[in-house]
Amino acid sequence: MSFIAPRLPENAPFSPLQRAWLDGYLAALLGDDSVAPATPIAAEAAPEPETFPWHDPGLPLDERLALAAGRRPERVYMAAMAQTDCGQCGYQCRTYAEAIASGAETDLGRCAPGGRATARKLKELAAEFSAGTATVAPVPAAAATPLPSSTPAAPSEPFPARLREAQRLNRDGSDKDTRLVVLETDATVPFEVGDSLGVTARNCPELVAAIIARLGARADTPVLAPDGTERPLIEALTDSCEIRQPSDRAIEVLASRAHDIDESRVLQAMAEGYPGAGPDDADLLDLLEAFPSATPPLSELISALDPLRPRLYSIASSPKHISGEVHLTVAAIRYEKRARRRTGVASTYLSDRLAPGDAVSVHVHPAEGFRLPAPDAPVIMIGPGTGIAPFRAFLQERQAIGAHGRNWLFFGNPHRDRDFLFEEELAAFHRDGLLTRFDTAFSRDQEHKVYVQHRLLDHAGDLWAWLEEGAHLYVCGDAQRMARDVDQGLTYIVAKKGRMPTAAAKAYVTRLAAEGRYQRDVY
Repeated sequence: MSFIAPRLPENAPFSPLQRAWLDGYLAALLGDDSVAPATPIAAEAAPEPETFPWHDPGLPLDERLALAAGRRPERVYMAAMAQTDCGQCGYQCRTYAEAIASGAETDLGRCAPGGRATARKLKELAAEFSAGTATVAPVPAAAATPLPSSTPAAPSEPFPARLREAQRLNRDGSDKDTRLVVLETDATVPFEVGDSLGVTARNCPELVAAIIARLGARADTPVLAPDGTERPLIEALTDSCEIRQPSDRAIEVLASRAHDIDESRVLQAMAEGYPGAGPDDADLLDLLEAFPSATPPLSELISALDPLRPRLYSIASSPKHISGEVHLTVAAIRYEKRARRRTGVASTYLSDRLAPGDAVSVHVHPAEGFRLPAPDAPVIMIGPGTGIAPFRAFLQERQAIGAHGRNWLFFGNPHRDRDFLFEEELAAFHRDGLLTRFDTAFSRDQEHKVYVQHRLLDHAGDLWAWLEEGAHLYVCGDAQRMARDVDQGLTYIVAKKGRMPTAAAKAYVTRLAAEGRYQRDVY
């Protein structure tokens, strides 16, 4: 009769690696003489899977780098990334870092969420590794544990869509302007709920005109665009260049061409990332106005700018619910700074500058690490503000396929009477039983602020019961504050309700993520 070794239960408070090691140990300890020793020996001899403890967008940059200290260059580079795996750079955090380390990628400014801080740190690290001054501890051969989104499907080819409407979701009196953007597409466009849509936007025409005027140039002057093609200046600035956040290379060009030595020094300090050097949150027009002696040749400046890359938005509709359309939930960015109106590139392009019927180029960005589970599995969704987008799609999908799994949604925003996005639709889902539970957190409707993470703690016992019953938990929204606070709250709930120490609770949460039961779409 064959010996069957006992195995630890799935809910044991250990990481996948710890459970695998303990299973092998028990098999060796309790096995009879007829069992060949090769299995436990092989299990002990197997290389320890590599972990990526810094792969958490809620951690500050310095903490991520501390966790990667002494690792191979590609791992240290990875720790400098924003950790959102958003795909805007054309890679994932891990693969972008590996491409830099191998020399296959020389552009260190591709991490859009990380912005200048990431680009600056990558430059510093590259210089240290090149000079041999960085400390790299010996790393044993190891099998890299796949990250949930480390091998994503490739983005689709761009295709045309047409704007049908950009309906304002906030009511009068709100400080926010959130739009339901409905784009009409070919009904055969393949996408799944959880995917994002990349929007190829155009820069604000007023900002482009002001830059051209400041340069003292003609709009039709031929220049070399960042992609290496020659175009009229106005076309290059409108369609091809990132002018909202000038690249370090463009700032270095300005520094090298500034006739005033003090201006040159400040610009060089900005390019090198010295805190407080130059105007904060500066666009190209800010730099031209603040440093008037910097007058580089047009093509030299324009070609040094970063290319204008597509902006990604979580898809807010299910193709099974309605075909031939893609819905987005877009927060229009508008604010004043230095006596000038500033706007988001893609958000105001979609909200203000496109008219119904206008064409826009888009592409589908698959999200392999943000997918619905089996129809009968319970689902917990946490999505304040525009983070509601993928969960509206999830609920439409679950309704369309007749999924029987329970659904629990947490939604938050400042005010119930002004900022309750999709209120009627979500209330109908709740009334009809599709939403088993629906909890809201309107932070400014009472004296003390209440956020979704507080609602999690209010219902800690039920949340723990759902997780123990196999629920899949999803978070969408701000990485630096909301998602980090939710993660900390989740660990606290697991420790308290699961009656385990903090280390075991962290291991439990880590195992949820490794099993695909804790997925995040954060930015």
